[in-house]
Amino acid sequence: MPLTPETLCRHELAGLPVRVVAAANRDLVGIEGTVVSETTKTLLIEVERDEDGEASDCRARSRVEKRVPKDGTTFEFTLTDEAAGDRKAQGITSEPDGDAVAAGEGVTHVTVDGARLLSRPARRTEKRGVSTWESA
Repeated sequence: MPLTPETLCRHELAGLPVRVVAAANRDLVGIEGTVVSETTKTLLIEVERDEDGEASDCRARSRVEKRVPKDGTTFEFTLTDEAAGDRKAQGITSEPDGDAVAAGEGVTHVTVDGARLLSRPARRTEKRGVSTWESA
């Protein structure tokens, strides 16, 4: 099954770019990075930080992992053909280059209520049915 906005909730999330857009804990809003792993109730997001602890475009960066609860949090996942990986053979044909991705071409932002992700990752990916999503 190809990785699309409609099927995002039934896929493995590890490796996808993500941003926290709303959360019960306001300190979590704005966390942006790549999903490293997930548990039943949390996502582990790898965030790049500079030496001062602030996110920046500086070359001297370190990676920090932040554990974010799914419940009470709204996530925005960024899907590109790169995120779909080898599924291109199944109907995903465009290949955005770096400039296109930066300009927003070939990129889909999918907003997901974390409550929809509350389950064991392996069981969630086995479920069938329609998933609710918003495309920004």
